[in-house]
Amino acid sequence: MTTGFSPSPLFERVERARRRKHKFRDTQITLAHGSGGRAMHELIEGLFLEYLRNPLLEKLEDQAVFEVGGSGESTLQSNGHAQTRMAFTTDSYVVDPIFFPGGDIGKLAVNGTVNDLAMSGARPLYLSAGFILEEGFPIDDLRRILESMRDAAAEAGVAVVTGDTKVVQKGSADKLFINTSGVAVIETPLNVSAARAEVGDKVILSGTIGDHGTTIMIARGELELETEIESDTAPLNWLVQEMVAEAGSLRAFEGLHCLRDPTRGGVATTLNEIALSSEVCIELDEDLIPVREEAKGACEILGLDPLYVANEGKLIAIVAPAIADRLVIRMKQNCYGRDACIIGEVKAEPRGIVAMRTGFGGTRIVDMLVGEQLPRIC
Repeated sequence: MTTGFSPSPLFERVERARRRKHKFRDTQITLAHGSGGRAMHELIEGLFLEYLRNPLLEKLEDQAVFEVGGSGESTLQSNGHAQTRMAFTTDSYVVDPIFFPGGDIGKLAVNGTVNDLAMSGARPLYLSAGFILEEGFPIDDLRRILESMRDAAAEAGVAVVTGDTKVVQKGSADKLFINTSGVAVIETPLNVSAARAEVGDKVILSGTIGDHGTTIMIARGELELETEIESDTAPLNWLVQEMVAEAGSLRAFEGLHCLRDPTRGGVATTLNEIALSSEVCIELDEDLIPVREEAKGACEILGLDPLYVANEGKLIAIVAPAIADRLVIRMKQNCYGRDACIIGEVKAEPRGIVAMRTGFGGTRIVDMLVGEQLPRIC
């Protein structure tokens, strides 16, 4: 990969604009506020944090990490008693259609919650499941979804231990919505965060991008295509545990700086969040980013960039260069990491920016998703 580039005046202006805090001025919620992109980012930072701010929430990670039995996040002992670090997360699933090649809303809900926990390096333990059912929903479809959730939980090694069910009048919802929450335990001194990317770090991607979002588009009948592509929805906790084990064998827990699963808003939006949190530049190499031909073709037809298309079974890792190659080798031994590769590097400038070296030798800014691209994808 070519090293570094000189920021142009345009890049410097974008950098200054990106780092300014903007007051939330929207007067109505739009679909763009749920896209995972810039509008959602501004909604969370400009509105939700204004009213609910606390030290755990303001980190804006995919989960909250805290200690049980004591105070002080870095304290391992308090009054002679060992502290247990835990992770907690919650998410809601409103995908349309609820059944699609490679999965359904139930499998998606379990895997999505497991993955958000795993991105803290935690071992997922227990989930809750809340169902909002529309009057008239077929019982056979509910059975199929519950069976899928049971199987997904078994694969991930977790249990659904509590839940809730509500039924609303026909027309008040769209078939079925599922909310899941999860708790996990962190058993190593690992400390991963979107704010820990460092200059010189390597950017690892666990596999091809855009599979889930492309599958949903095709399943809706928006594209008259016949393809074998399926959603990549999968539990990533075992892959993460192997990565953590590899870092431990190298005595380099501190070298695992950031883990994220690029769901809504895709790889581009996730990397922008990391670049902003760490105040660094993330430089990608376009030729190194793996995209299936089916996903690439579908995106070309619709004029979409695969970097912004949702994934449900992929992760991004920002790691120290000394351990990057070993981690990729270890990841390739797992069925959900066999296409793992290094796709970029962390630079010092321009801060808060994701840049891409194109196949034509140029450089372009890769911004957050703007507006609504793929509604109801998870």
